[in-house]
Amino acid sequence: MRFPVTFFLLLLFASPRVLPQNRQLPADTTVVTLHEATVKGQRFPYKAITGTQPVWDADGKVIAALHYTYYLRTDSKDNTTRPLVMSFNGGPGSASVWMHIAYTGPRLLNIDDEGYPVQPYGVRDNPYSILDVADIVYVNPVNTGYSRILDKEVKKETFFGVKADIKYLAEWLNTFVTRYNRWRSPKYLIGESYGTTRVSGLALELQNRHWMYLNGVILVSPTGLGLDRDGPVMAANRLPYFAAAAWYHKVLPPELQQKDLTELLPEVEAYAINTLTPALVRGGFLPAAEKQAVAEKFAYYAGISATSILQNNLDVPTAFFWKELLRDKGLTLGRLDSRYLGIDEKEAGMRPDYSAELTSWLHSFTPAINYYLQQELKFKTDIKYNMFGPVHPWDRTGNHTGENLRLAMAENPNLQVLVQSGYFDGATTYFNAKYTLWHIDPSGKMQGRLRFKGYRSGHMMYLRAEDLIKANDDLREFIRQTLPAKGQPAKY
Repeated sequence: MRFPVTFFLLLLFASPRVLPQNRQLPADTTVVTLHEATVKGQRFPYKAITGTQPVWDADGKVIAALHYTYYLRTDSKDNTTRPLVMSFNGGPGSASVWMHIAYTGPRLLNIDDEGYPVQPYGVRDNPYSILDVADIVYVNPVNTGYSRILDKEVKKETFFGVKADIKYLAEWLNTFVTRYNRWRSPKYLIGESYGTTRVSGLALELQNRHWMYLNGVILVSPTGLGLDRDGPVMAANRLPYFAAAAWYHKVLPPELQQKDLTELLPEVEAYAINTLTPALVRGGFLPAAEKQAVAEKFAYYAGISATSILQNNLDVPTAFFWKELLRDKGLTLGRLDSRYLGIDEKEAGMRPDYSAELTSWLHSFTPAINYYLQQELKFKTDIKYNMFGPVHPWDRTGNHTGENLRLAMAENPNLQVLVQSGYFDGATTYFNAKYTLWHIDPSGKMQGRLRFKGYRSGHMMYLRAEDLIKANDDLREFIRQTLPAKGQPAKY
């Protein structure tokens, strides 16, 4: 039997599946899928729960919904000893996609061994995930990923600021931990970039307002955490990163270039602390001959000319360095990972036209996360996945998160901190990360509970295959070392 074309058109437009729907995120929903993983040679089953959980106001009204993905081993029968890792990325305004499908999660996006995009886009198994030793939840703050404000009357200041962000996320985590019966589990926070500001503040907020005590906080490519370093210290702290990037691109003098990176950097760090910082402190009253000598040594380590350093009064901006180092080759350096190269319209100028590394990452991450959540984890929605969402203006006042973390550690003898940094990160440099670690606790009494790990990559060090293995092993070891023995009391 044959039907006219108009009959099929009528059926098409009459179908309820193609009627326009409100593009509204459900406030409270879950989708569960079952999987298996092989990590460190061990095969085990796990469950993925992805969905939304509400954010309520003080009167109990739903004002937003946060999208999350929660992985847990299903062959673990006792979650009182099974750690829970709560994972955040940064921005502010960035989704939790980066560490989710490139670092700690059970699935990895398709990239080459150095982190560059390859096609076809998609995901594959992650044989180095920390899911063997800990369950993980990846949280997208408001307006990142699929998370959205649902009450259009709510003030943006409720979410978009250092203090506001910490406050509502702590409430959300309290509900999550209760819903999934994880109060008795050892707990960890991991944050990357601005996420380190977030988790440092959350450590104290969870402890003092929700009475939730942590075993560890992991700071991946940390920000300054509100710790003072303006002026000469900030300027001098850039030099070790400059040296690392120049070494990577093979533009240092032969006697430096032949050294291994980890042999070179302590020498540059010592110069930055002992000579460059005091020289910068003296400012315009530094004698001309001494200023010339400092500029020449600076140039020796940084791979750029002493003339350009003097023109910047020994205070060389990182943006200028990204433009200057390979200017004669017509190339610029990536901001977050200076292994990546870009090309500008003009070789002249003070900063690159764009962030070469970020465009590369968005190239590979965006199709992978959209495919993975919708097709493999079955979270179906027409909401746009915000790799970077609208969260500005962001209120940065009152950022005392470094002090918050110190106080949380002082109050909780079990709490320890791990910092992970890439040597080629030009945004949150590895040496600034060390400086942050040194100054979290000026007393030095908690020095043994603070540790640093460096990697031969950039801001997202795990994009390089060799560092993906090493960084996950460092996380795994940190978790194991921070689990107290059975019956061991938390006391000084």
